[in-house]
Amino acid sequence: MKPIVLTSPLQGWASPLEAVPDPVFAERMMGDGIAVDPTGDCLHAPCDAVVLSVHASSHAITLRTPEGAEILMHIGLDTVALGGRGFTPCVTEGATVQRLDPLIRFDLDLLVCEARAVITPVIVTNPERFTIVGRETGKLVGVGEVIMTLEPRDAADVAVVEGDTICRTIVVPLVHGIHARPAARIGEIARKFVSDVKIIKDEREGNVRSLVALMAIGVKLGDEITLAATGPDAADALAAIGDLILSGMGEKAPAPAATSEFPREGGGPGAKNDGAAGSWAPASAGEQAAAQTRVATLPADGRLPGVTASPGIAIGQAGLFRLAEITVTREGAGATAERAALDAALGLVAARLSNKSATATGAERAILSAHAALLDDPTLTDAAHAAIAQGDSAAYAWRAAIRTQAAALHATGDSRLAERADDMLDLERQVLRALAGEDLDERLSFPPGTILLADDLLPSHLLGLDTASIVGFCVERGGPTSHVAILAATMGLPALVAVGPALAEIAAGTPLILDAGAGLLHVAPDAETQATAQTAFDAQTERRRAALANAAQECRTQDGVRIEAFANLGSADDAEAAVRNGAEGCGLLRTEFLFLERDSAPSVEEQTADYQRIADTLDGRPLIVRLLDIGGDKPAPYLPIAAEENPALGLRGIRVGLAHPEMLDAQLRAILAVRPAGQCRIMVPMIASLAELRAVRAALDAAAAATGHTDPIALGIMIETPAAAVTADLLASEADFLSIGTNDLTQYALAMDRGNPAVASDLDGLHPAVLRLIARTCEGGAVHGKWTGVCGGLASDPLAVPILIGLGVTELSSAPALVPEIKALVATLTIDACRAHAAAAMNCISAADVRTLAREFRP
Repeated sequence: MKPIVLTSPLQGWASPLEAVPDPVFAERMMGDGIAVDPTGDCLHAPCDAVVLSVHASSHAITLRTPEGAEILMHIGLDTVALGGRGFTPCVTEGATVQRLDPLIRFDLDLLVCEARAVITPVIVTNPERFTIVGRETGKLVGVGEVIMTLEPRDAADVAVVEGDTICRTIVVPLVHGIHARPAARIGEIARKFVSDVKIIKDEREGNVRSLVALMAIGVKLGDEITLAATGPDAADALAAIGDLILSGMGEKAPAPAATSEFPREGGGPGAKNDGAAGSWAPASAGEQAAAQTRVATLPADGRLPGVTASPGIAIGQAGLFRLAEITVTREGAGATAERAALDAALGLVAARLSNKSATATGAERAILSAHAALLDDPTLTDAAHAAIAQGDSAAYAWRAAIRTQAAALHATGDSRLAERADDMLDLERQVLRALAGEDLDERLSFPPGTILLADDLLPSHLLGLDTASIVGFCVERGGPTSHVAILAATMGLPALVAVGPALAEIAAGTPLILDAGAGLLHVAPDAETQATAQTAFDAQTERRRAALANAAQECRTQDGVRIEAFANLGSADDAEAAVRNGAEGCGLLRTEFLFLERDSAPSVEEQTADYQRIADTLDGRPLIVRLLDIGGDKPAPYLPIAAEENPALGLRGIRVGLAHPEMLDAQLRAILAVRPAGQCRIMVPMIASLAELRAVRAALDAAAAATGHTDPIALGIMIETPAAAVTADLLASEADFLSIGTNDLTQYALAMDRGNPAVASDLDGLHPAVLRLIARTCEGGAVHGKWTGVCGGLASDPLAVPILIGLGVTELSSAPALVPEIKALVATLTIDACRAHAAAAMNCISAADVRTLAREFRP
C-alpha cells in the first residue's frame, strides 16, 4: 500500500499536538496527528475520502481514506458549546470528497471571541493501523500544503483476536441506546461470569461491568457493536449479554417499515461517532492563558456582567484563585508499590467522602454521593492499574484514566453526563493530593471580606471555603445549574458564573461590589457607587434579620390581602427547612426525586412512606404534590419512551402518566393514602387541554374507589404551556386551582430551550409576553373563583413578586430559604400599587425594560 499524503485543511500555523491546551488531544488520547492555528475561515479536505460523520454542532468532522485511515478534524476547543453557531457544513455524512474540497465554513471572528481557543487538531484516530512517518510543524502552512505522511503498519502490529477471546457483533435495538438502566442490567449479568467482556463501537470500548464506561461509549439505537469476551466461560458470557441486549430489556424499538431506516442522527446503520471531546476543558490556568487568542478588556464603566447563580449583594476586595495543574511524573517506582499507593489513596478519599456525607444535608449529600459512586467505578481503577503495570506512576495512571473517561462523557453531548465529567476532575485532584500526602481539604484561605475570582471552582473547593472570609464569588466559566451554583445558593453566598475571561484582568485586592441579583460585578467602584452599595448591603442585612424574626407571621399585603407563602420541596430535609423559615405549606413537591436514577418505578408503599414523611414534617400545612414530571430533559431509565427529535415538545409531564396508566394509578393511590386526609392536594404537570385533565380526574376517581377513599381531594393543574394559559377559563371550570410553572411557560412562550446555553441570557420570565400569559391565567381562574399561584422561578425573584401579585397571583411558592424575605416583601405592598406596576410592566417592550422598571418600583 502506498503512503497516504495529508495536506493542510486550513491556512495557519502548524504545531505539534503538545501545543494544544487540552490533554485529550495533547496526550494523544484520541489518536496522533498535528494541529493548525487557523488564519482562514474554511476547513478543506486533506485527501480524497468519504465523510464518516459531521458532528451535530458542525464543529468537527471525521473522514475515511480509501486505504482505511480515519481522520478527525476538530475546529477549536470547547466549540461544541456554541451549538452550531458560526459553523456552516458544506458536506453531509456519507458524501465522497476530493482533496481541497470545502468541508466546513466557520466564522473565525466569532470563534476568537467565544471559544477557548481556535487551534484545530488534525488526528489519525486509528493509529494502530497507520504510522505517521512525516509531519510538518512549526511553520506557516497554506491550504493544500503537505502536513503529514502516513504508512500502513505491518500486519504483525495490527491487533488480532487470539487465544480464548471470542467476538459477537449485534445491532442495538434499544430506543434510548445503552444508558444508565440497561448499562446496570448488563453489568449485573456480566458479574455472574469469570470472563472479561467489553463492548466495542467504532474506536470506543468499555468494560461491561462499568456503568460509566458503557454510557461513555454513546451507543444509540441501530448502532452495530461488537462484544469481545476473554476467559474460561467467554462463550456463555457472550451469549448471555448479547441475548440480553437483543431482548431490548423492555425498551425495544418497534420494527421499522420496509422502506425506512433507523434515524441516522446520533447513530444508526452507517453512522459513526467522531469521538470529539471539545466540550471538556480541564487545562490549567497557564495553558488557558497561553491558548487565549483574544484580548478580554474590562468595560470602561467597570460593570462586568455575568449569570446569577445565587442572588445577593457583597462588598469586598478581589481574591484570586486559579486551579493550578498538579504536576505528576510518568515513570513509576515499580508496579507493586505504585498500585499499593493508588489503592491506599482511593481508600482515603472514599473514607473522606463517607465521613463528610454522614453530616451533610440536601444538595451537599447528593453531590458527595455522586462522587463516591464515580470513585467506585471499575473502569477508572482497571485503567489505572493497567497503566501502572506498564510502568506508569500511580498519579499519572489515575489522571489518564480520569481524563479519558471524562472526555468520553463530555463527547456524548448529554448535559447530565457532562456534569459528572466535571465532578471527575474534582476526584482526580483529591486522589492526586492523597498520593502526594497532602491534606485532602483544599482550604482556600483569604482575608476577611474577599470576593473570590476564579477561572472555575470545583465542588470540593466550595465546600472548603471559609465563609467567614469569603463573602461571594465569581467564576469565568460554569453555568447556573452546575453543582457549584447549587452549592452557592445552598450556602447563601452571592455568586455569578459565566462572567468570561475579562475576570482574569482584575488584580488581587481590587475593591469590588458584587450585585449578584442584578448579574453585575462592579470593579474599582467610585466613592458614590461604594456608598450606594453599602447602603443597599446594610438594608439587605437588616431586611434578612427582620424577615427571619417575623417569618412565623401570616403572609398579607400592607392593606390586608392574603397571599399564601409556600415553598417548593424535593425531600423531607427541604420540608424541615421550609417550616423553619416560616413557609405556610408546600406549593410544589417534586415527586420525580423518587423515580429517577433507579432501575424500576417505586412501589405504592415506597411512595406513600416518602410523601407521609414530608407531610408529617409540614405538621398539617398544605402539601401540593405534583404528579410525576419526567420525559424531555428528565428521562427515567426504565420507561420506554421512544427517541424524539424535540423531547421538550414530546412525551413529557402528564403525557407520560397517561401513556403509562399503571404508573399514574400507583402514584394516585400513594397520595390518597397520606394522613390526615385532605392535607395533600394533587397537581397535574404540562396540561394542554381539558381532555387531559378529565382523563386524570377519571383515574383519580378510580383510584379512590379502589382504595375506599371517600374524602374530597383537590385536583389542580400547572400552567406551563401557552395553550393552557390562553384557555385557563376553560380549564378552571373543572380544575380546583391553577399554579404557573414560569420556567417552562417562559421556554415555550419564547421558543427558547431552557437547556441551551446559547439563549440562556435571554430566557427571562419577566418578558412582557410571559407576563401577559400569567395575567390571562389569573383572569381565567377568577371567572370560576379558582385561585392562581406561581411555583416557578419567578416566585423566588423579589423583583417579580409585586408584578405577580398585581397580575392576580395569590400564592407564591419559592425556595425554602427565601420564604422569610418573600413574606417581608409582601407586607410592604398594596394591591393598587401592584396592579398599576403590573400594568406598566406588561406594556414594556422587553424583559430588560421590565427589570429596569421593577428596580425603580417603590411600594
